[in-house]
Amino acid sequence: MNKDIVRLEARQSRRRAASKAVTYIILTLWAIIVLFPFYWMILTSVKNYASYNSEHIPKLFTLSPTLENYSSAFTAVPLGKYFLNTVIFTVLTTGLMLLVTVPAAFAFSRLNFRGRDAVFTLFLALMMIPYELVVITNYTTVTDLGLRNTFTGLILPSVTSVFYIYLLKENFSQIPDELYYAAKVDGTRDFKYLTRVMIPMCRPTIVTITILKVIECWNSYVWPRLVTDDPNYYLVSNGIQEIRENGFGRENIPAMMAAVVVISAPLIVLFLIFRKKIMEGVARGGTKG
Repeated sequence: MNKDIVRLEARQSRRRAASKAVTYIILTLWAIIVLFPFYWMILTSVKNYASYNSEHIPKLFTLSPTLENYSSAFTAVPLGKYFLNTVIFTVLTTGLMLLVTVPAAFAFSRLNFRGRDAVFTLFLALMMIPYELVVITNYTTVTDLGLRNTFTGLILPSVTSVFYIYLLKENFSQIPDELYYAAKVDGTRDFKYLTRVMIPMCRPTIVTITILKVIECWNSYVWPRLVTDDPNYYLVSNGIQEIRENGFGRENIPAMMAAVVVISAPLIVLFLIFRKKIMEGVARGGTKG
């Protein structure tokens, strides 16, 4: 009897080990598939232009890497200026977004006012409007106000987000109502309760929407392309197009890849630093109860 139990446990152990091995193999293959474009981008960026064009069959390595392409990325066009513009645009837009999103989520989750649920339902209905219609409306408004080729025109249409308000509102709603009522009995004002209780308790979600907004601003292309035709207001996303058209030309792929690496690096580093906060915030925001 004991031998049968031992055999059964050994068989189950082998099955678990085999299942784990298969899982790791699949995950490894998937990681290679996902990361290979990044590897190819970095590899191409350190190849010499002549050696790259001489490769009839692309090589997966290079014996003579060079950083010349990275130097060209900053000299062919004012990429440093585009970086500065993007940082200004990202910081101001994200900051204003938080000033709008956090109080709005608090109002929808804690304040009792007439028509709150109806207003929130109509607010969520805005997510059903196609992005193209919003872009056309915003472009007309910004143009009529004379805000083209200004940071104000770049920033204003992006200072709010229905999705982020919804995500944060659901997270705020998970905090027990008893805390709010007890704070009100003690004479705590709503703003103090928001800053001292709700924001610290929901910090992972706030960090998440902040990082997602930073990524959204950094990758923004269509709107900046519409409202700016002055290079002094170009962002890095527009800078890539400028590099392609007026920089090294479309045939200099290694230099283009170097510029893409430089532009992508801050977002990759940001995600690696805050990846746990992002996952935690999304999980908390999407779970209620």
